[in-house]
Amino acid sequence: MKKQKIQIFTMTHKSFTPPPDPIYVPLQVGRANQEPLGYLRDDLGDNISHLNAYYSELTGVYWLWKNCTDTDIIGICHYRRYLIAEDGHLYRADDFARLLAEYDMIVTKKLELRMSYYDGFASTHDEKDLVETERVVAEKYPSYAPLFHQMVHQKETYFANMMVCSKQLYDQYCAWLFDILFEVQKRIDTTGYDNYRKRVYGFLSEFLLTVWIEKNGLRVYESCVGMSSEKYETEQIKQQLAVYFANQDIAGAKQYFLQQLDKRPDVLMEASDIRGELKLCMQIISTCEYEKQSGGITMVERGLTFGELLAQMKELNRFMEQLADADPDQLQQTGGKQPWGFVPGSDVEKQVSAYVQKHPVSVTAARIAGVVVAKRPDTRSELPTK
Repeated sequence: MKKQKIQIFTMTHKSFTPPPDPIYVPLQVGRANQEPLGYLRDDLGDNISHLNAYYSELTGVYWLWKNCTDTDIIGICHYRRYLIAEDGHLYRADDFARLLAEYDMIVTKKLELRMSYYDGFASTHDEKDLVETERVVAEKYPSYAPLFHQMVHQKETYFANMMVCSKQLYDQYCAWLFDILFEVQKRIDTTGYDNYRKRVYGFLSEFLLTVWIEKNGLRVYESCVGMSSEKYETEQIKQQLAVYFANQDIAGAKQYFLQQLDKRPDVLMEASDIRGELKLCMQIISTCEYEKQSGGITMVERGLTFGELLAQMKELNRFMEQLADADPDQLQQTGGKQPWGFVPGSDVEKQVSAYVQKHPVSVTAARIAGVVVAKRPDTRSELPTK
């Protein structure tokens, strides 16, 4: 039996160090508007490279559909995101072959959203773009319409357009996907969109893949995603927040954070904030605000470096998570200016009191950490979001 050729194309717009395994092939996307990087490029042959600002990695997805004819198994990953095995190793050719002997496609694990996909999209993009996409799906592929409408109001989606499957299945998906997106492009007006919102077709495609998989009843293996580095934007935000914290300027930190969140709503997603440190910064800001209200010393006034602040918050969250796992009923909402507390006289209250005597944190910080680790969305609204 002929051995199948497997190629995993790594989408990139910048120079990077590719994995040494030769099945991973760098592909420069948006090459029509960039200087060459010396990699395979998406601006040759049948291409939409010039639309990269709107389609993101999909210009590479399209190019492979139209121009890659010499592979049996094809995959999409990113220069800093890869599909990895449960034990953390980067998949090799034999791993892909083994999984695809049992499954039709390998994808990311689904994102569990805090709100419906529709509400989440509407909060960071123009709602009418999603409405128009549903309309196009109903017109061109009416059998997909009921499922689209059902799933758009649910809280799950695949992300990053990462997948591995046979080239035949890949081609079928691309024919469906781009038929929809090119029609949507004719109908919506992206004039005035910032660089984040311009990438509307890239965002829409993540959800469309989810619908397509469900509609076609595919057997999918949901894989872990490994991150080789954080986004440049994430590092920049953390560096600036460190300056605000050093200056004990919580109001400035909050204003800056919310401005950045408005520009890049994706920065708090796991795929961007891979170490969860921006979420910790948000928690520090909220904690300091409540500490200030209560007249106590705030976390940023304790002489800790940025790294020490993050470390203390991580350790506090782990401690509160252990308490919550042991006896969640002893954490409670109490109302008032400090709406979170512990059952009076409980073991939890005693353990928290002992903890704060040994660590540079307050009871207020512990209360907020209790909310975060307990994942209570009704109280998370108290944290510094818009």
